[in-house]
Amino acid sequence: MTRTVRVAMTETCNAYRGMPHTVEELGQLADHLDAVRAANVEHHVALIRAAAGLGAQVVGLGELFTAPYFALGKDPMWRGLAEDAIVGPTVTTLRQVARETRAVVVAPIYELDPRNGRRFNTAVIIGSDGAVLGRYRKTHIPVGANEQGSFTETFYYDASDGDLGAWPANRSNNPYFPVFETPVARIGVAICYDRHFEGVIAALATNGAELVLSPAVTFGAKSRRMWDLEFPVDAARHRVYIAGSNRKGVELPWTQPYFGASYVAGPAGVVPTLPAPPELVIADLDLDALTGPDPSGWDLARDRRPSIY
Repeated sequence: MTRTVRVAMTETCNAYRGMPHTVEELGQLADHLDAVRAANVEHHVALIRAAAGLGAQVVGLGELFTAPYFALGKDPMWRGLAEDAIVGPTVTTLRQVARETRAVVVAPIYELDPRNGRRFNTAVIIGSDGAVLGRYRKTHIPVGANEQGSFTETFYYDASDGDLGAWPANRSNNPYFPVFETPVARIGVAICYDRHFEGVIAALATNGAELVLSPAVTFGAKSRRMWDLEFPVDAARHRVYIAGSNRKGVELPWTQPYFGASYVAGPAGVVPTLPAPPELVIADLDLDALTGPDPSGWDLARDRRPSIY
């Protein structure tokens, strides 16, 4: 029987309606961070339910989906949004939703590790029974600027320390790049900036990933050009599916546009999308296409020569 999985990605932006109109007024939100989070979780719960209603078995949410993309500047207020990745309010809500919809949910949140007070950009993988399968922490953290704006993510969170905990569903031998067994696919995650580094998809594929979710908040001319190039090359090279989701729209008060353009790439190229409501991108993936001889005649895994690179 053909192994097919239907994957959905969200493509949206901040849903909190009380945002100020200027950066100078952001301090007004200091006592409303829980409301910011709640509005975005509610919005994404509705999208998960819509996707599951269309048959999606895996639903990937956007990078740092519980808030506007605050890393366009340095404001310590936003650190108050970080939460526990296992028992925090967002994961607690999404566990119930995953159980009700029978969907695997990949939820990228702003994590506060209660063991040491460190913060991370973290994706939590929740099984279709509502159990937490594990987490992935973003391994490469950018700081810089382009022709549209700046990003200062190092101000808010650290790069992964590889201390992700022991999770029975994780089949990877690499502590930084877990791969999770689910009833529908073996799933890995690479968050935004991670996608530019050649070893990331290789590490996930080597450890058995069939589907890599790559949630992002990205903008700028080079990012837009590379967005259409990187995933198809990595998917073909490593024989995996890569689902790249980007934020879409403009968020107050920064008014930085995010171009969206979410899609799935596989070994044979870009995967056609299915009809879906706005803010969702849905595709069917043939996992059987990842096995057997490559139709190109290539066997890159067999013929690579790592000792000379």
